[in-house]
Amino acid sequence: MSLRSLPSVDKLLQESSTLISAYGKPLTLTAIRAAQDEARNAIRAGAEILPNSQFLAEVEALLREWTKPTLQAVINATGVILHTNLGRAPLSDAAVRAMDGVSRGYSTLEFDLESGKRGSRLIHAESLLERLTGAEAALVVNNCASAVLLVLTALARRKPVIIPRSQLVEIGGGFRIPDVMKQSGARLVEIGTTNKVRISDYEEALLPPADSIVMRAHRSNFRIIGFTEEPELKSIIDISHQHGAIFVDDLGSGALLDTARFGIQHEPTVQESVGNGADLVMFSGDKLTGGPQAGIIVGKLGLIEKIKKHPLARAVRADKTCLAGLSATLLHYLKNEAELEIPIWRMISTPLDVVKERVETWQRQLGFGEVRLGESTIGGGSLPGYSFPTWLLAIPVKSPDKVLFKMRKFRFPVIARTENDCILVDPRTVLLEQDEILVECLNSVLQVADMRLAETKR
Repeated sequence: MSLRSLPSVDKLLQESSTLISAYGKPLTLTAIRAAQDEARNAIRAGAEILPNSQFLAEVEALLREWTKPTLQAVINATGVILHTNLGRAPLSDAAVRAMDGVSRGYSTLEFDLESGKRGSRLIHAESLLERLTGAEAALVVNNCASAVLLVLTALARRKPVIIPRSQLVEIGGGFRIPDVMKQSGARLVEIGTTNKVRISDYEEALLPPADSIVMRAHRSNFRIIGFTEEPELKSIIDISHQHGAIFVDDLGSGALLDTARFGIQHEPTVQESVGNGADLVMFSGDKLTGGPQAGIIVGKLGLIEKIKKHPLARAVRADKTCLAGLSATLLHYLKNEAELEIPIWRMISTPLDVVKERVETWQRQLGFGEVRLGESTIGGGSLPGYSFPTWLLAIPVKSPDKVLFKMRKFRFPVIARTENDCILVDPRTVLLEQDEILVECLNSVLQVADMRLAETKR
């Protein structure tokens, strides 16, 4: 068949008004030309020319694929509360409203309503953080890695930074403490061994007196157990101050509530570090703080002011939506409503019997699946290696990977996990308003006769 029989681009454009309305003329034109190239190759291989309507359906498929968002909402049914791959902490309704409120129009990001003159974005959330943590001052940047880099660059250039070997960690994305030290211009001073560090190690590194910084780095994603030793935080801070050193605490997780209150292993809190005399504490806004991605620095006023003036501070500053969402999140703590309003604390604090009731409801609605005890985890580098009880809906299947793929391709993707040829669905991380969609997905995917191994007992 002759290639000349292919409809012209102009002819196809004339019949593409619906596509042009949805995708714009330039992109539609590009898709038509791409589809024509594919059609020419197919014709040379012996294929027939498609009718125009069918050809335009191919064009529409290309346009859908090209414009499909890569960042989209999913249902997290894994039981990992701070799932880094799934965006860490979901935001409270108040945080979402606050972010939406400043993003739809103009705002007072750097404007003072009292004076009518230019203001500073650095004031937003500052007073809330001071009141909440007890610190003298605060600064918000775009993430905790930036906070650490900024502190070291502003305060430790060409100075010794003392840190135990057990804390020379690497977190996700290749962020290594030794590399950050090098980038900042600080001089790394390692003390102790991988499993043991004593107060005498700090004292030896601090003698003779030098313009030093002592740093503690949160061990993200792993624990050291067994034959170990580590001084109390207060002792480290005291010995640092006795020798004129600044103590900075890279706390990471950003716990502002005591996890032990919920029957979970204790995670060091920001308030504990400030209360013990830490000069600076850095932590994340989107981990156990439960807000948007942010890096937060709290501590002594003089040090914070120096950091604010460093040129790097502008490069890593937070935007208006982050500052609005973080402020709304911090207000939940000050109003003593974090457990009710911040999703991650709701998940953590939900009683086990309430979790079981949700699973049993899903099972009744589906007509299949087994309710069984399981484990949820905090995730996000918080409480590494620790899990706590939950109830799961377990569904034996013939091909777990195939089922997970179909769940991910559902109109509202559902992310779950498998174990021993069972799909495991954990309600702790499924938002209440997502229950109906979750059940619809499971019913749609798993009612297919060859997907499940057998009916499970109620």
